[in-house]
Amino acid sequence: MYLLSVASLVSFLVAAHAATFDPAPLSDAQINLINSDPTSTWKAGRNFRQDQLEHVKKLLGVDMEANAMYNKLHLDVLGDNDDLSVDDLPETFDPRKKWPSCPTIKEIRDQANCGSCWAFGSVEAMSDRICVATGKNVHISAEDVLSCCRSCGNGCNGGYPASAWRYYKSEGVVTGGQYGTKKGCMPYVLPPCDHHVSGHLKNCSDPISPTPKCVEKCIPGYKKTFKEDKQFGDKFYGVRGVENIMKELYTNGPVTAAFYVYSDFPLYKSGVYTHKHGGFLGGHAIKILGWGKENGQDYWLVANSWNEDWGDKGYFKIAKGQNECDIESQIVAGLPKTA
Repeated sequence: MYLLSVASLVSFLVAAHAATFDPAPLSDAQINLINSDPTSTWKAGRNFRQDQLEHVKKLLGVDMEANAMYNKLHLDVLGDNDDLSVDDLPETFDPRKKWPSCPTIKEIRDQANCGSCWAFGSVEAMSDRICVATGKNVHISAEDVLSCCRSCGNGCNGGYPASAWRYYKSEGVVTGGQYGTKKGCMPYVLPPCDHHVSGHLKNCSDPISPTPKCVEKCIPGYKKTFKEDKQFGDKFYGVRGVENIMKELYTNGPVTAAFYVYSDFPLYKSGVYTHKHGGFLGGHAIKILGWGKENGQDYWLVANSWNEDWGDKGYFKIAKGQNECDIESQIVAGLPKTA
């Protein structure tokens, strides 16, 4: 007869308990279940109130199955990058250190009370890549993509990241800062709100905000016209395979990705996220920045768009190399026009 070690016995009991006990989403019981699981590589905490589950779902603006089909129809996948050996890449890569003069790489935006993650994850990476390629600090407008891209989807009710990159190449996207900044041609018009536990902002309300009307005009006082301010992409493409994703990040900067969200993810506070407990909520788009290893677990470093009060000051880490929640399967990137 084999004797179980204490750690093995605890793991077995926790797994058995989790299999028979399904705590309410966003509840203290769910937080405690995650944090008491000895197999967990991350810590959960109170980011949202328990009564905000429907609000969280509305922030998830990617239909993963439809998005996969859209990518298959409209997105060419980048070939293997043989110009750079993975052996030459560092174990840890943080673009905020490689390109310190690119402030957008360090920025956490706020999509507000709108399912516009697909637009934010896209324009954030576009902004970063313009700086990486040209040295220019340009804040690409989420408002333009959300409101004016008629082929991108359904605005605050969801869209396709690849369509945002396609719009960037074909129509161009103007500049625009976050709400209230008056920076660029078209800043975001939806005010930030407390998605989370009580903070310094007004609580987000239901239902989700209506998609802002497209107004092809720069804010008063801006020195360019809407047409003159357009920034264009040169090409856009999909990236597949862990090594190719790493090479792409290291060479050209952050990428846009989409992944499946389960009810434990909104509780993320620190560590390397893997799905542990809870049901499916929806699909979400974000910006992958870099990678690293923590306590032996490889991870992707990711920027969310739920403001800095969420997670680890707006960021999270998610397991790398195992296609956790499908995050390595639906990646989009592109290059800016430089002439």
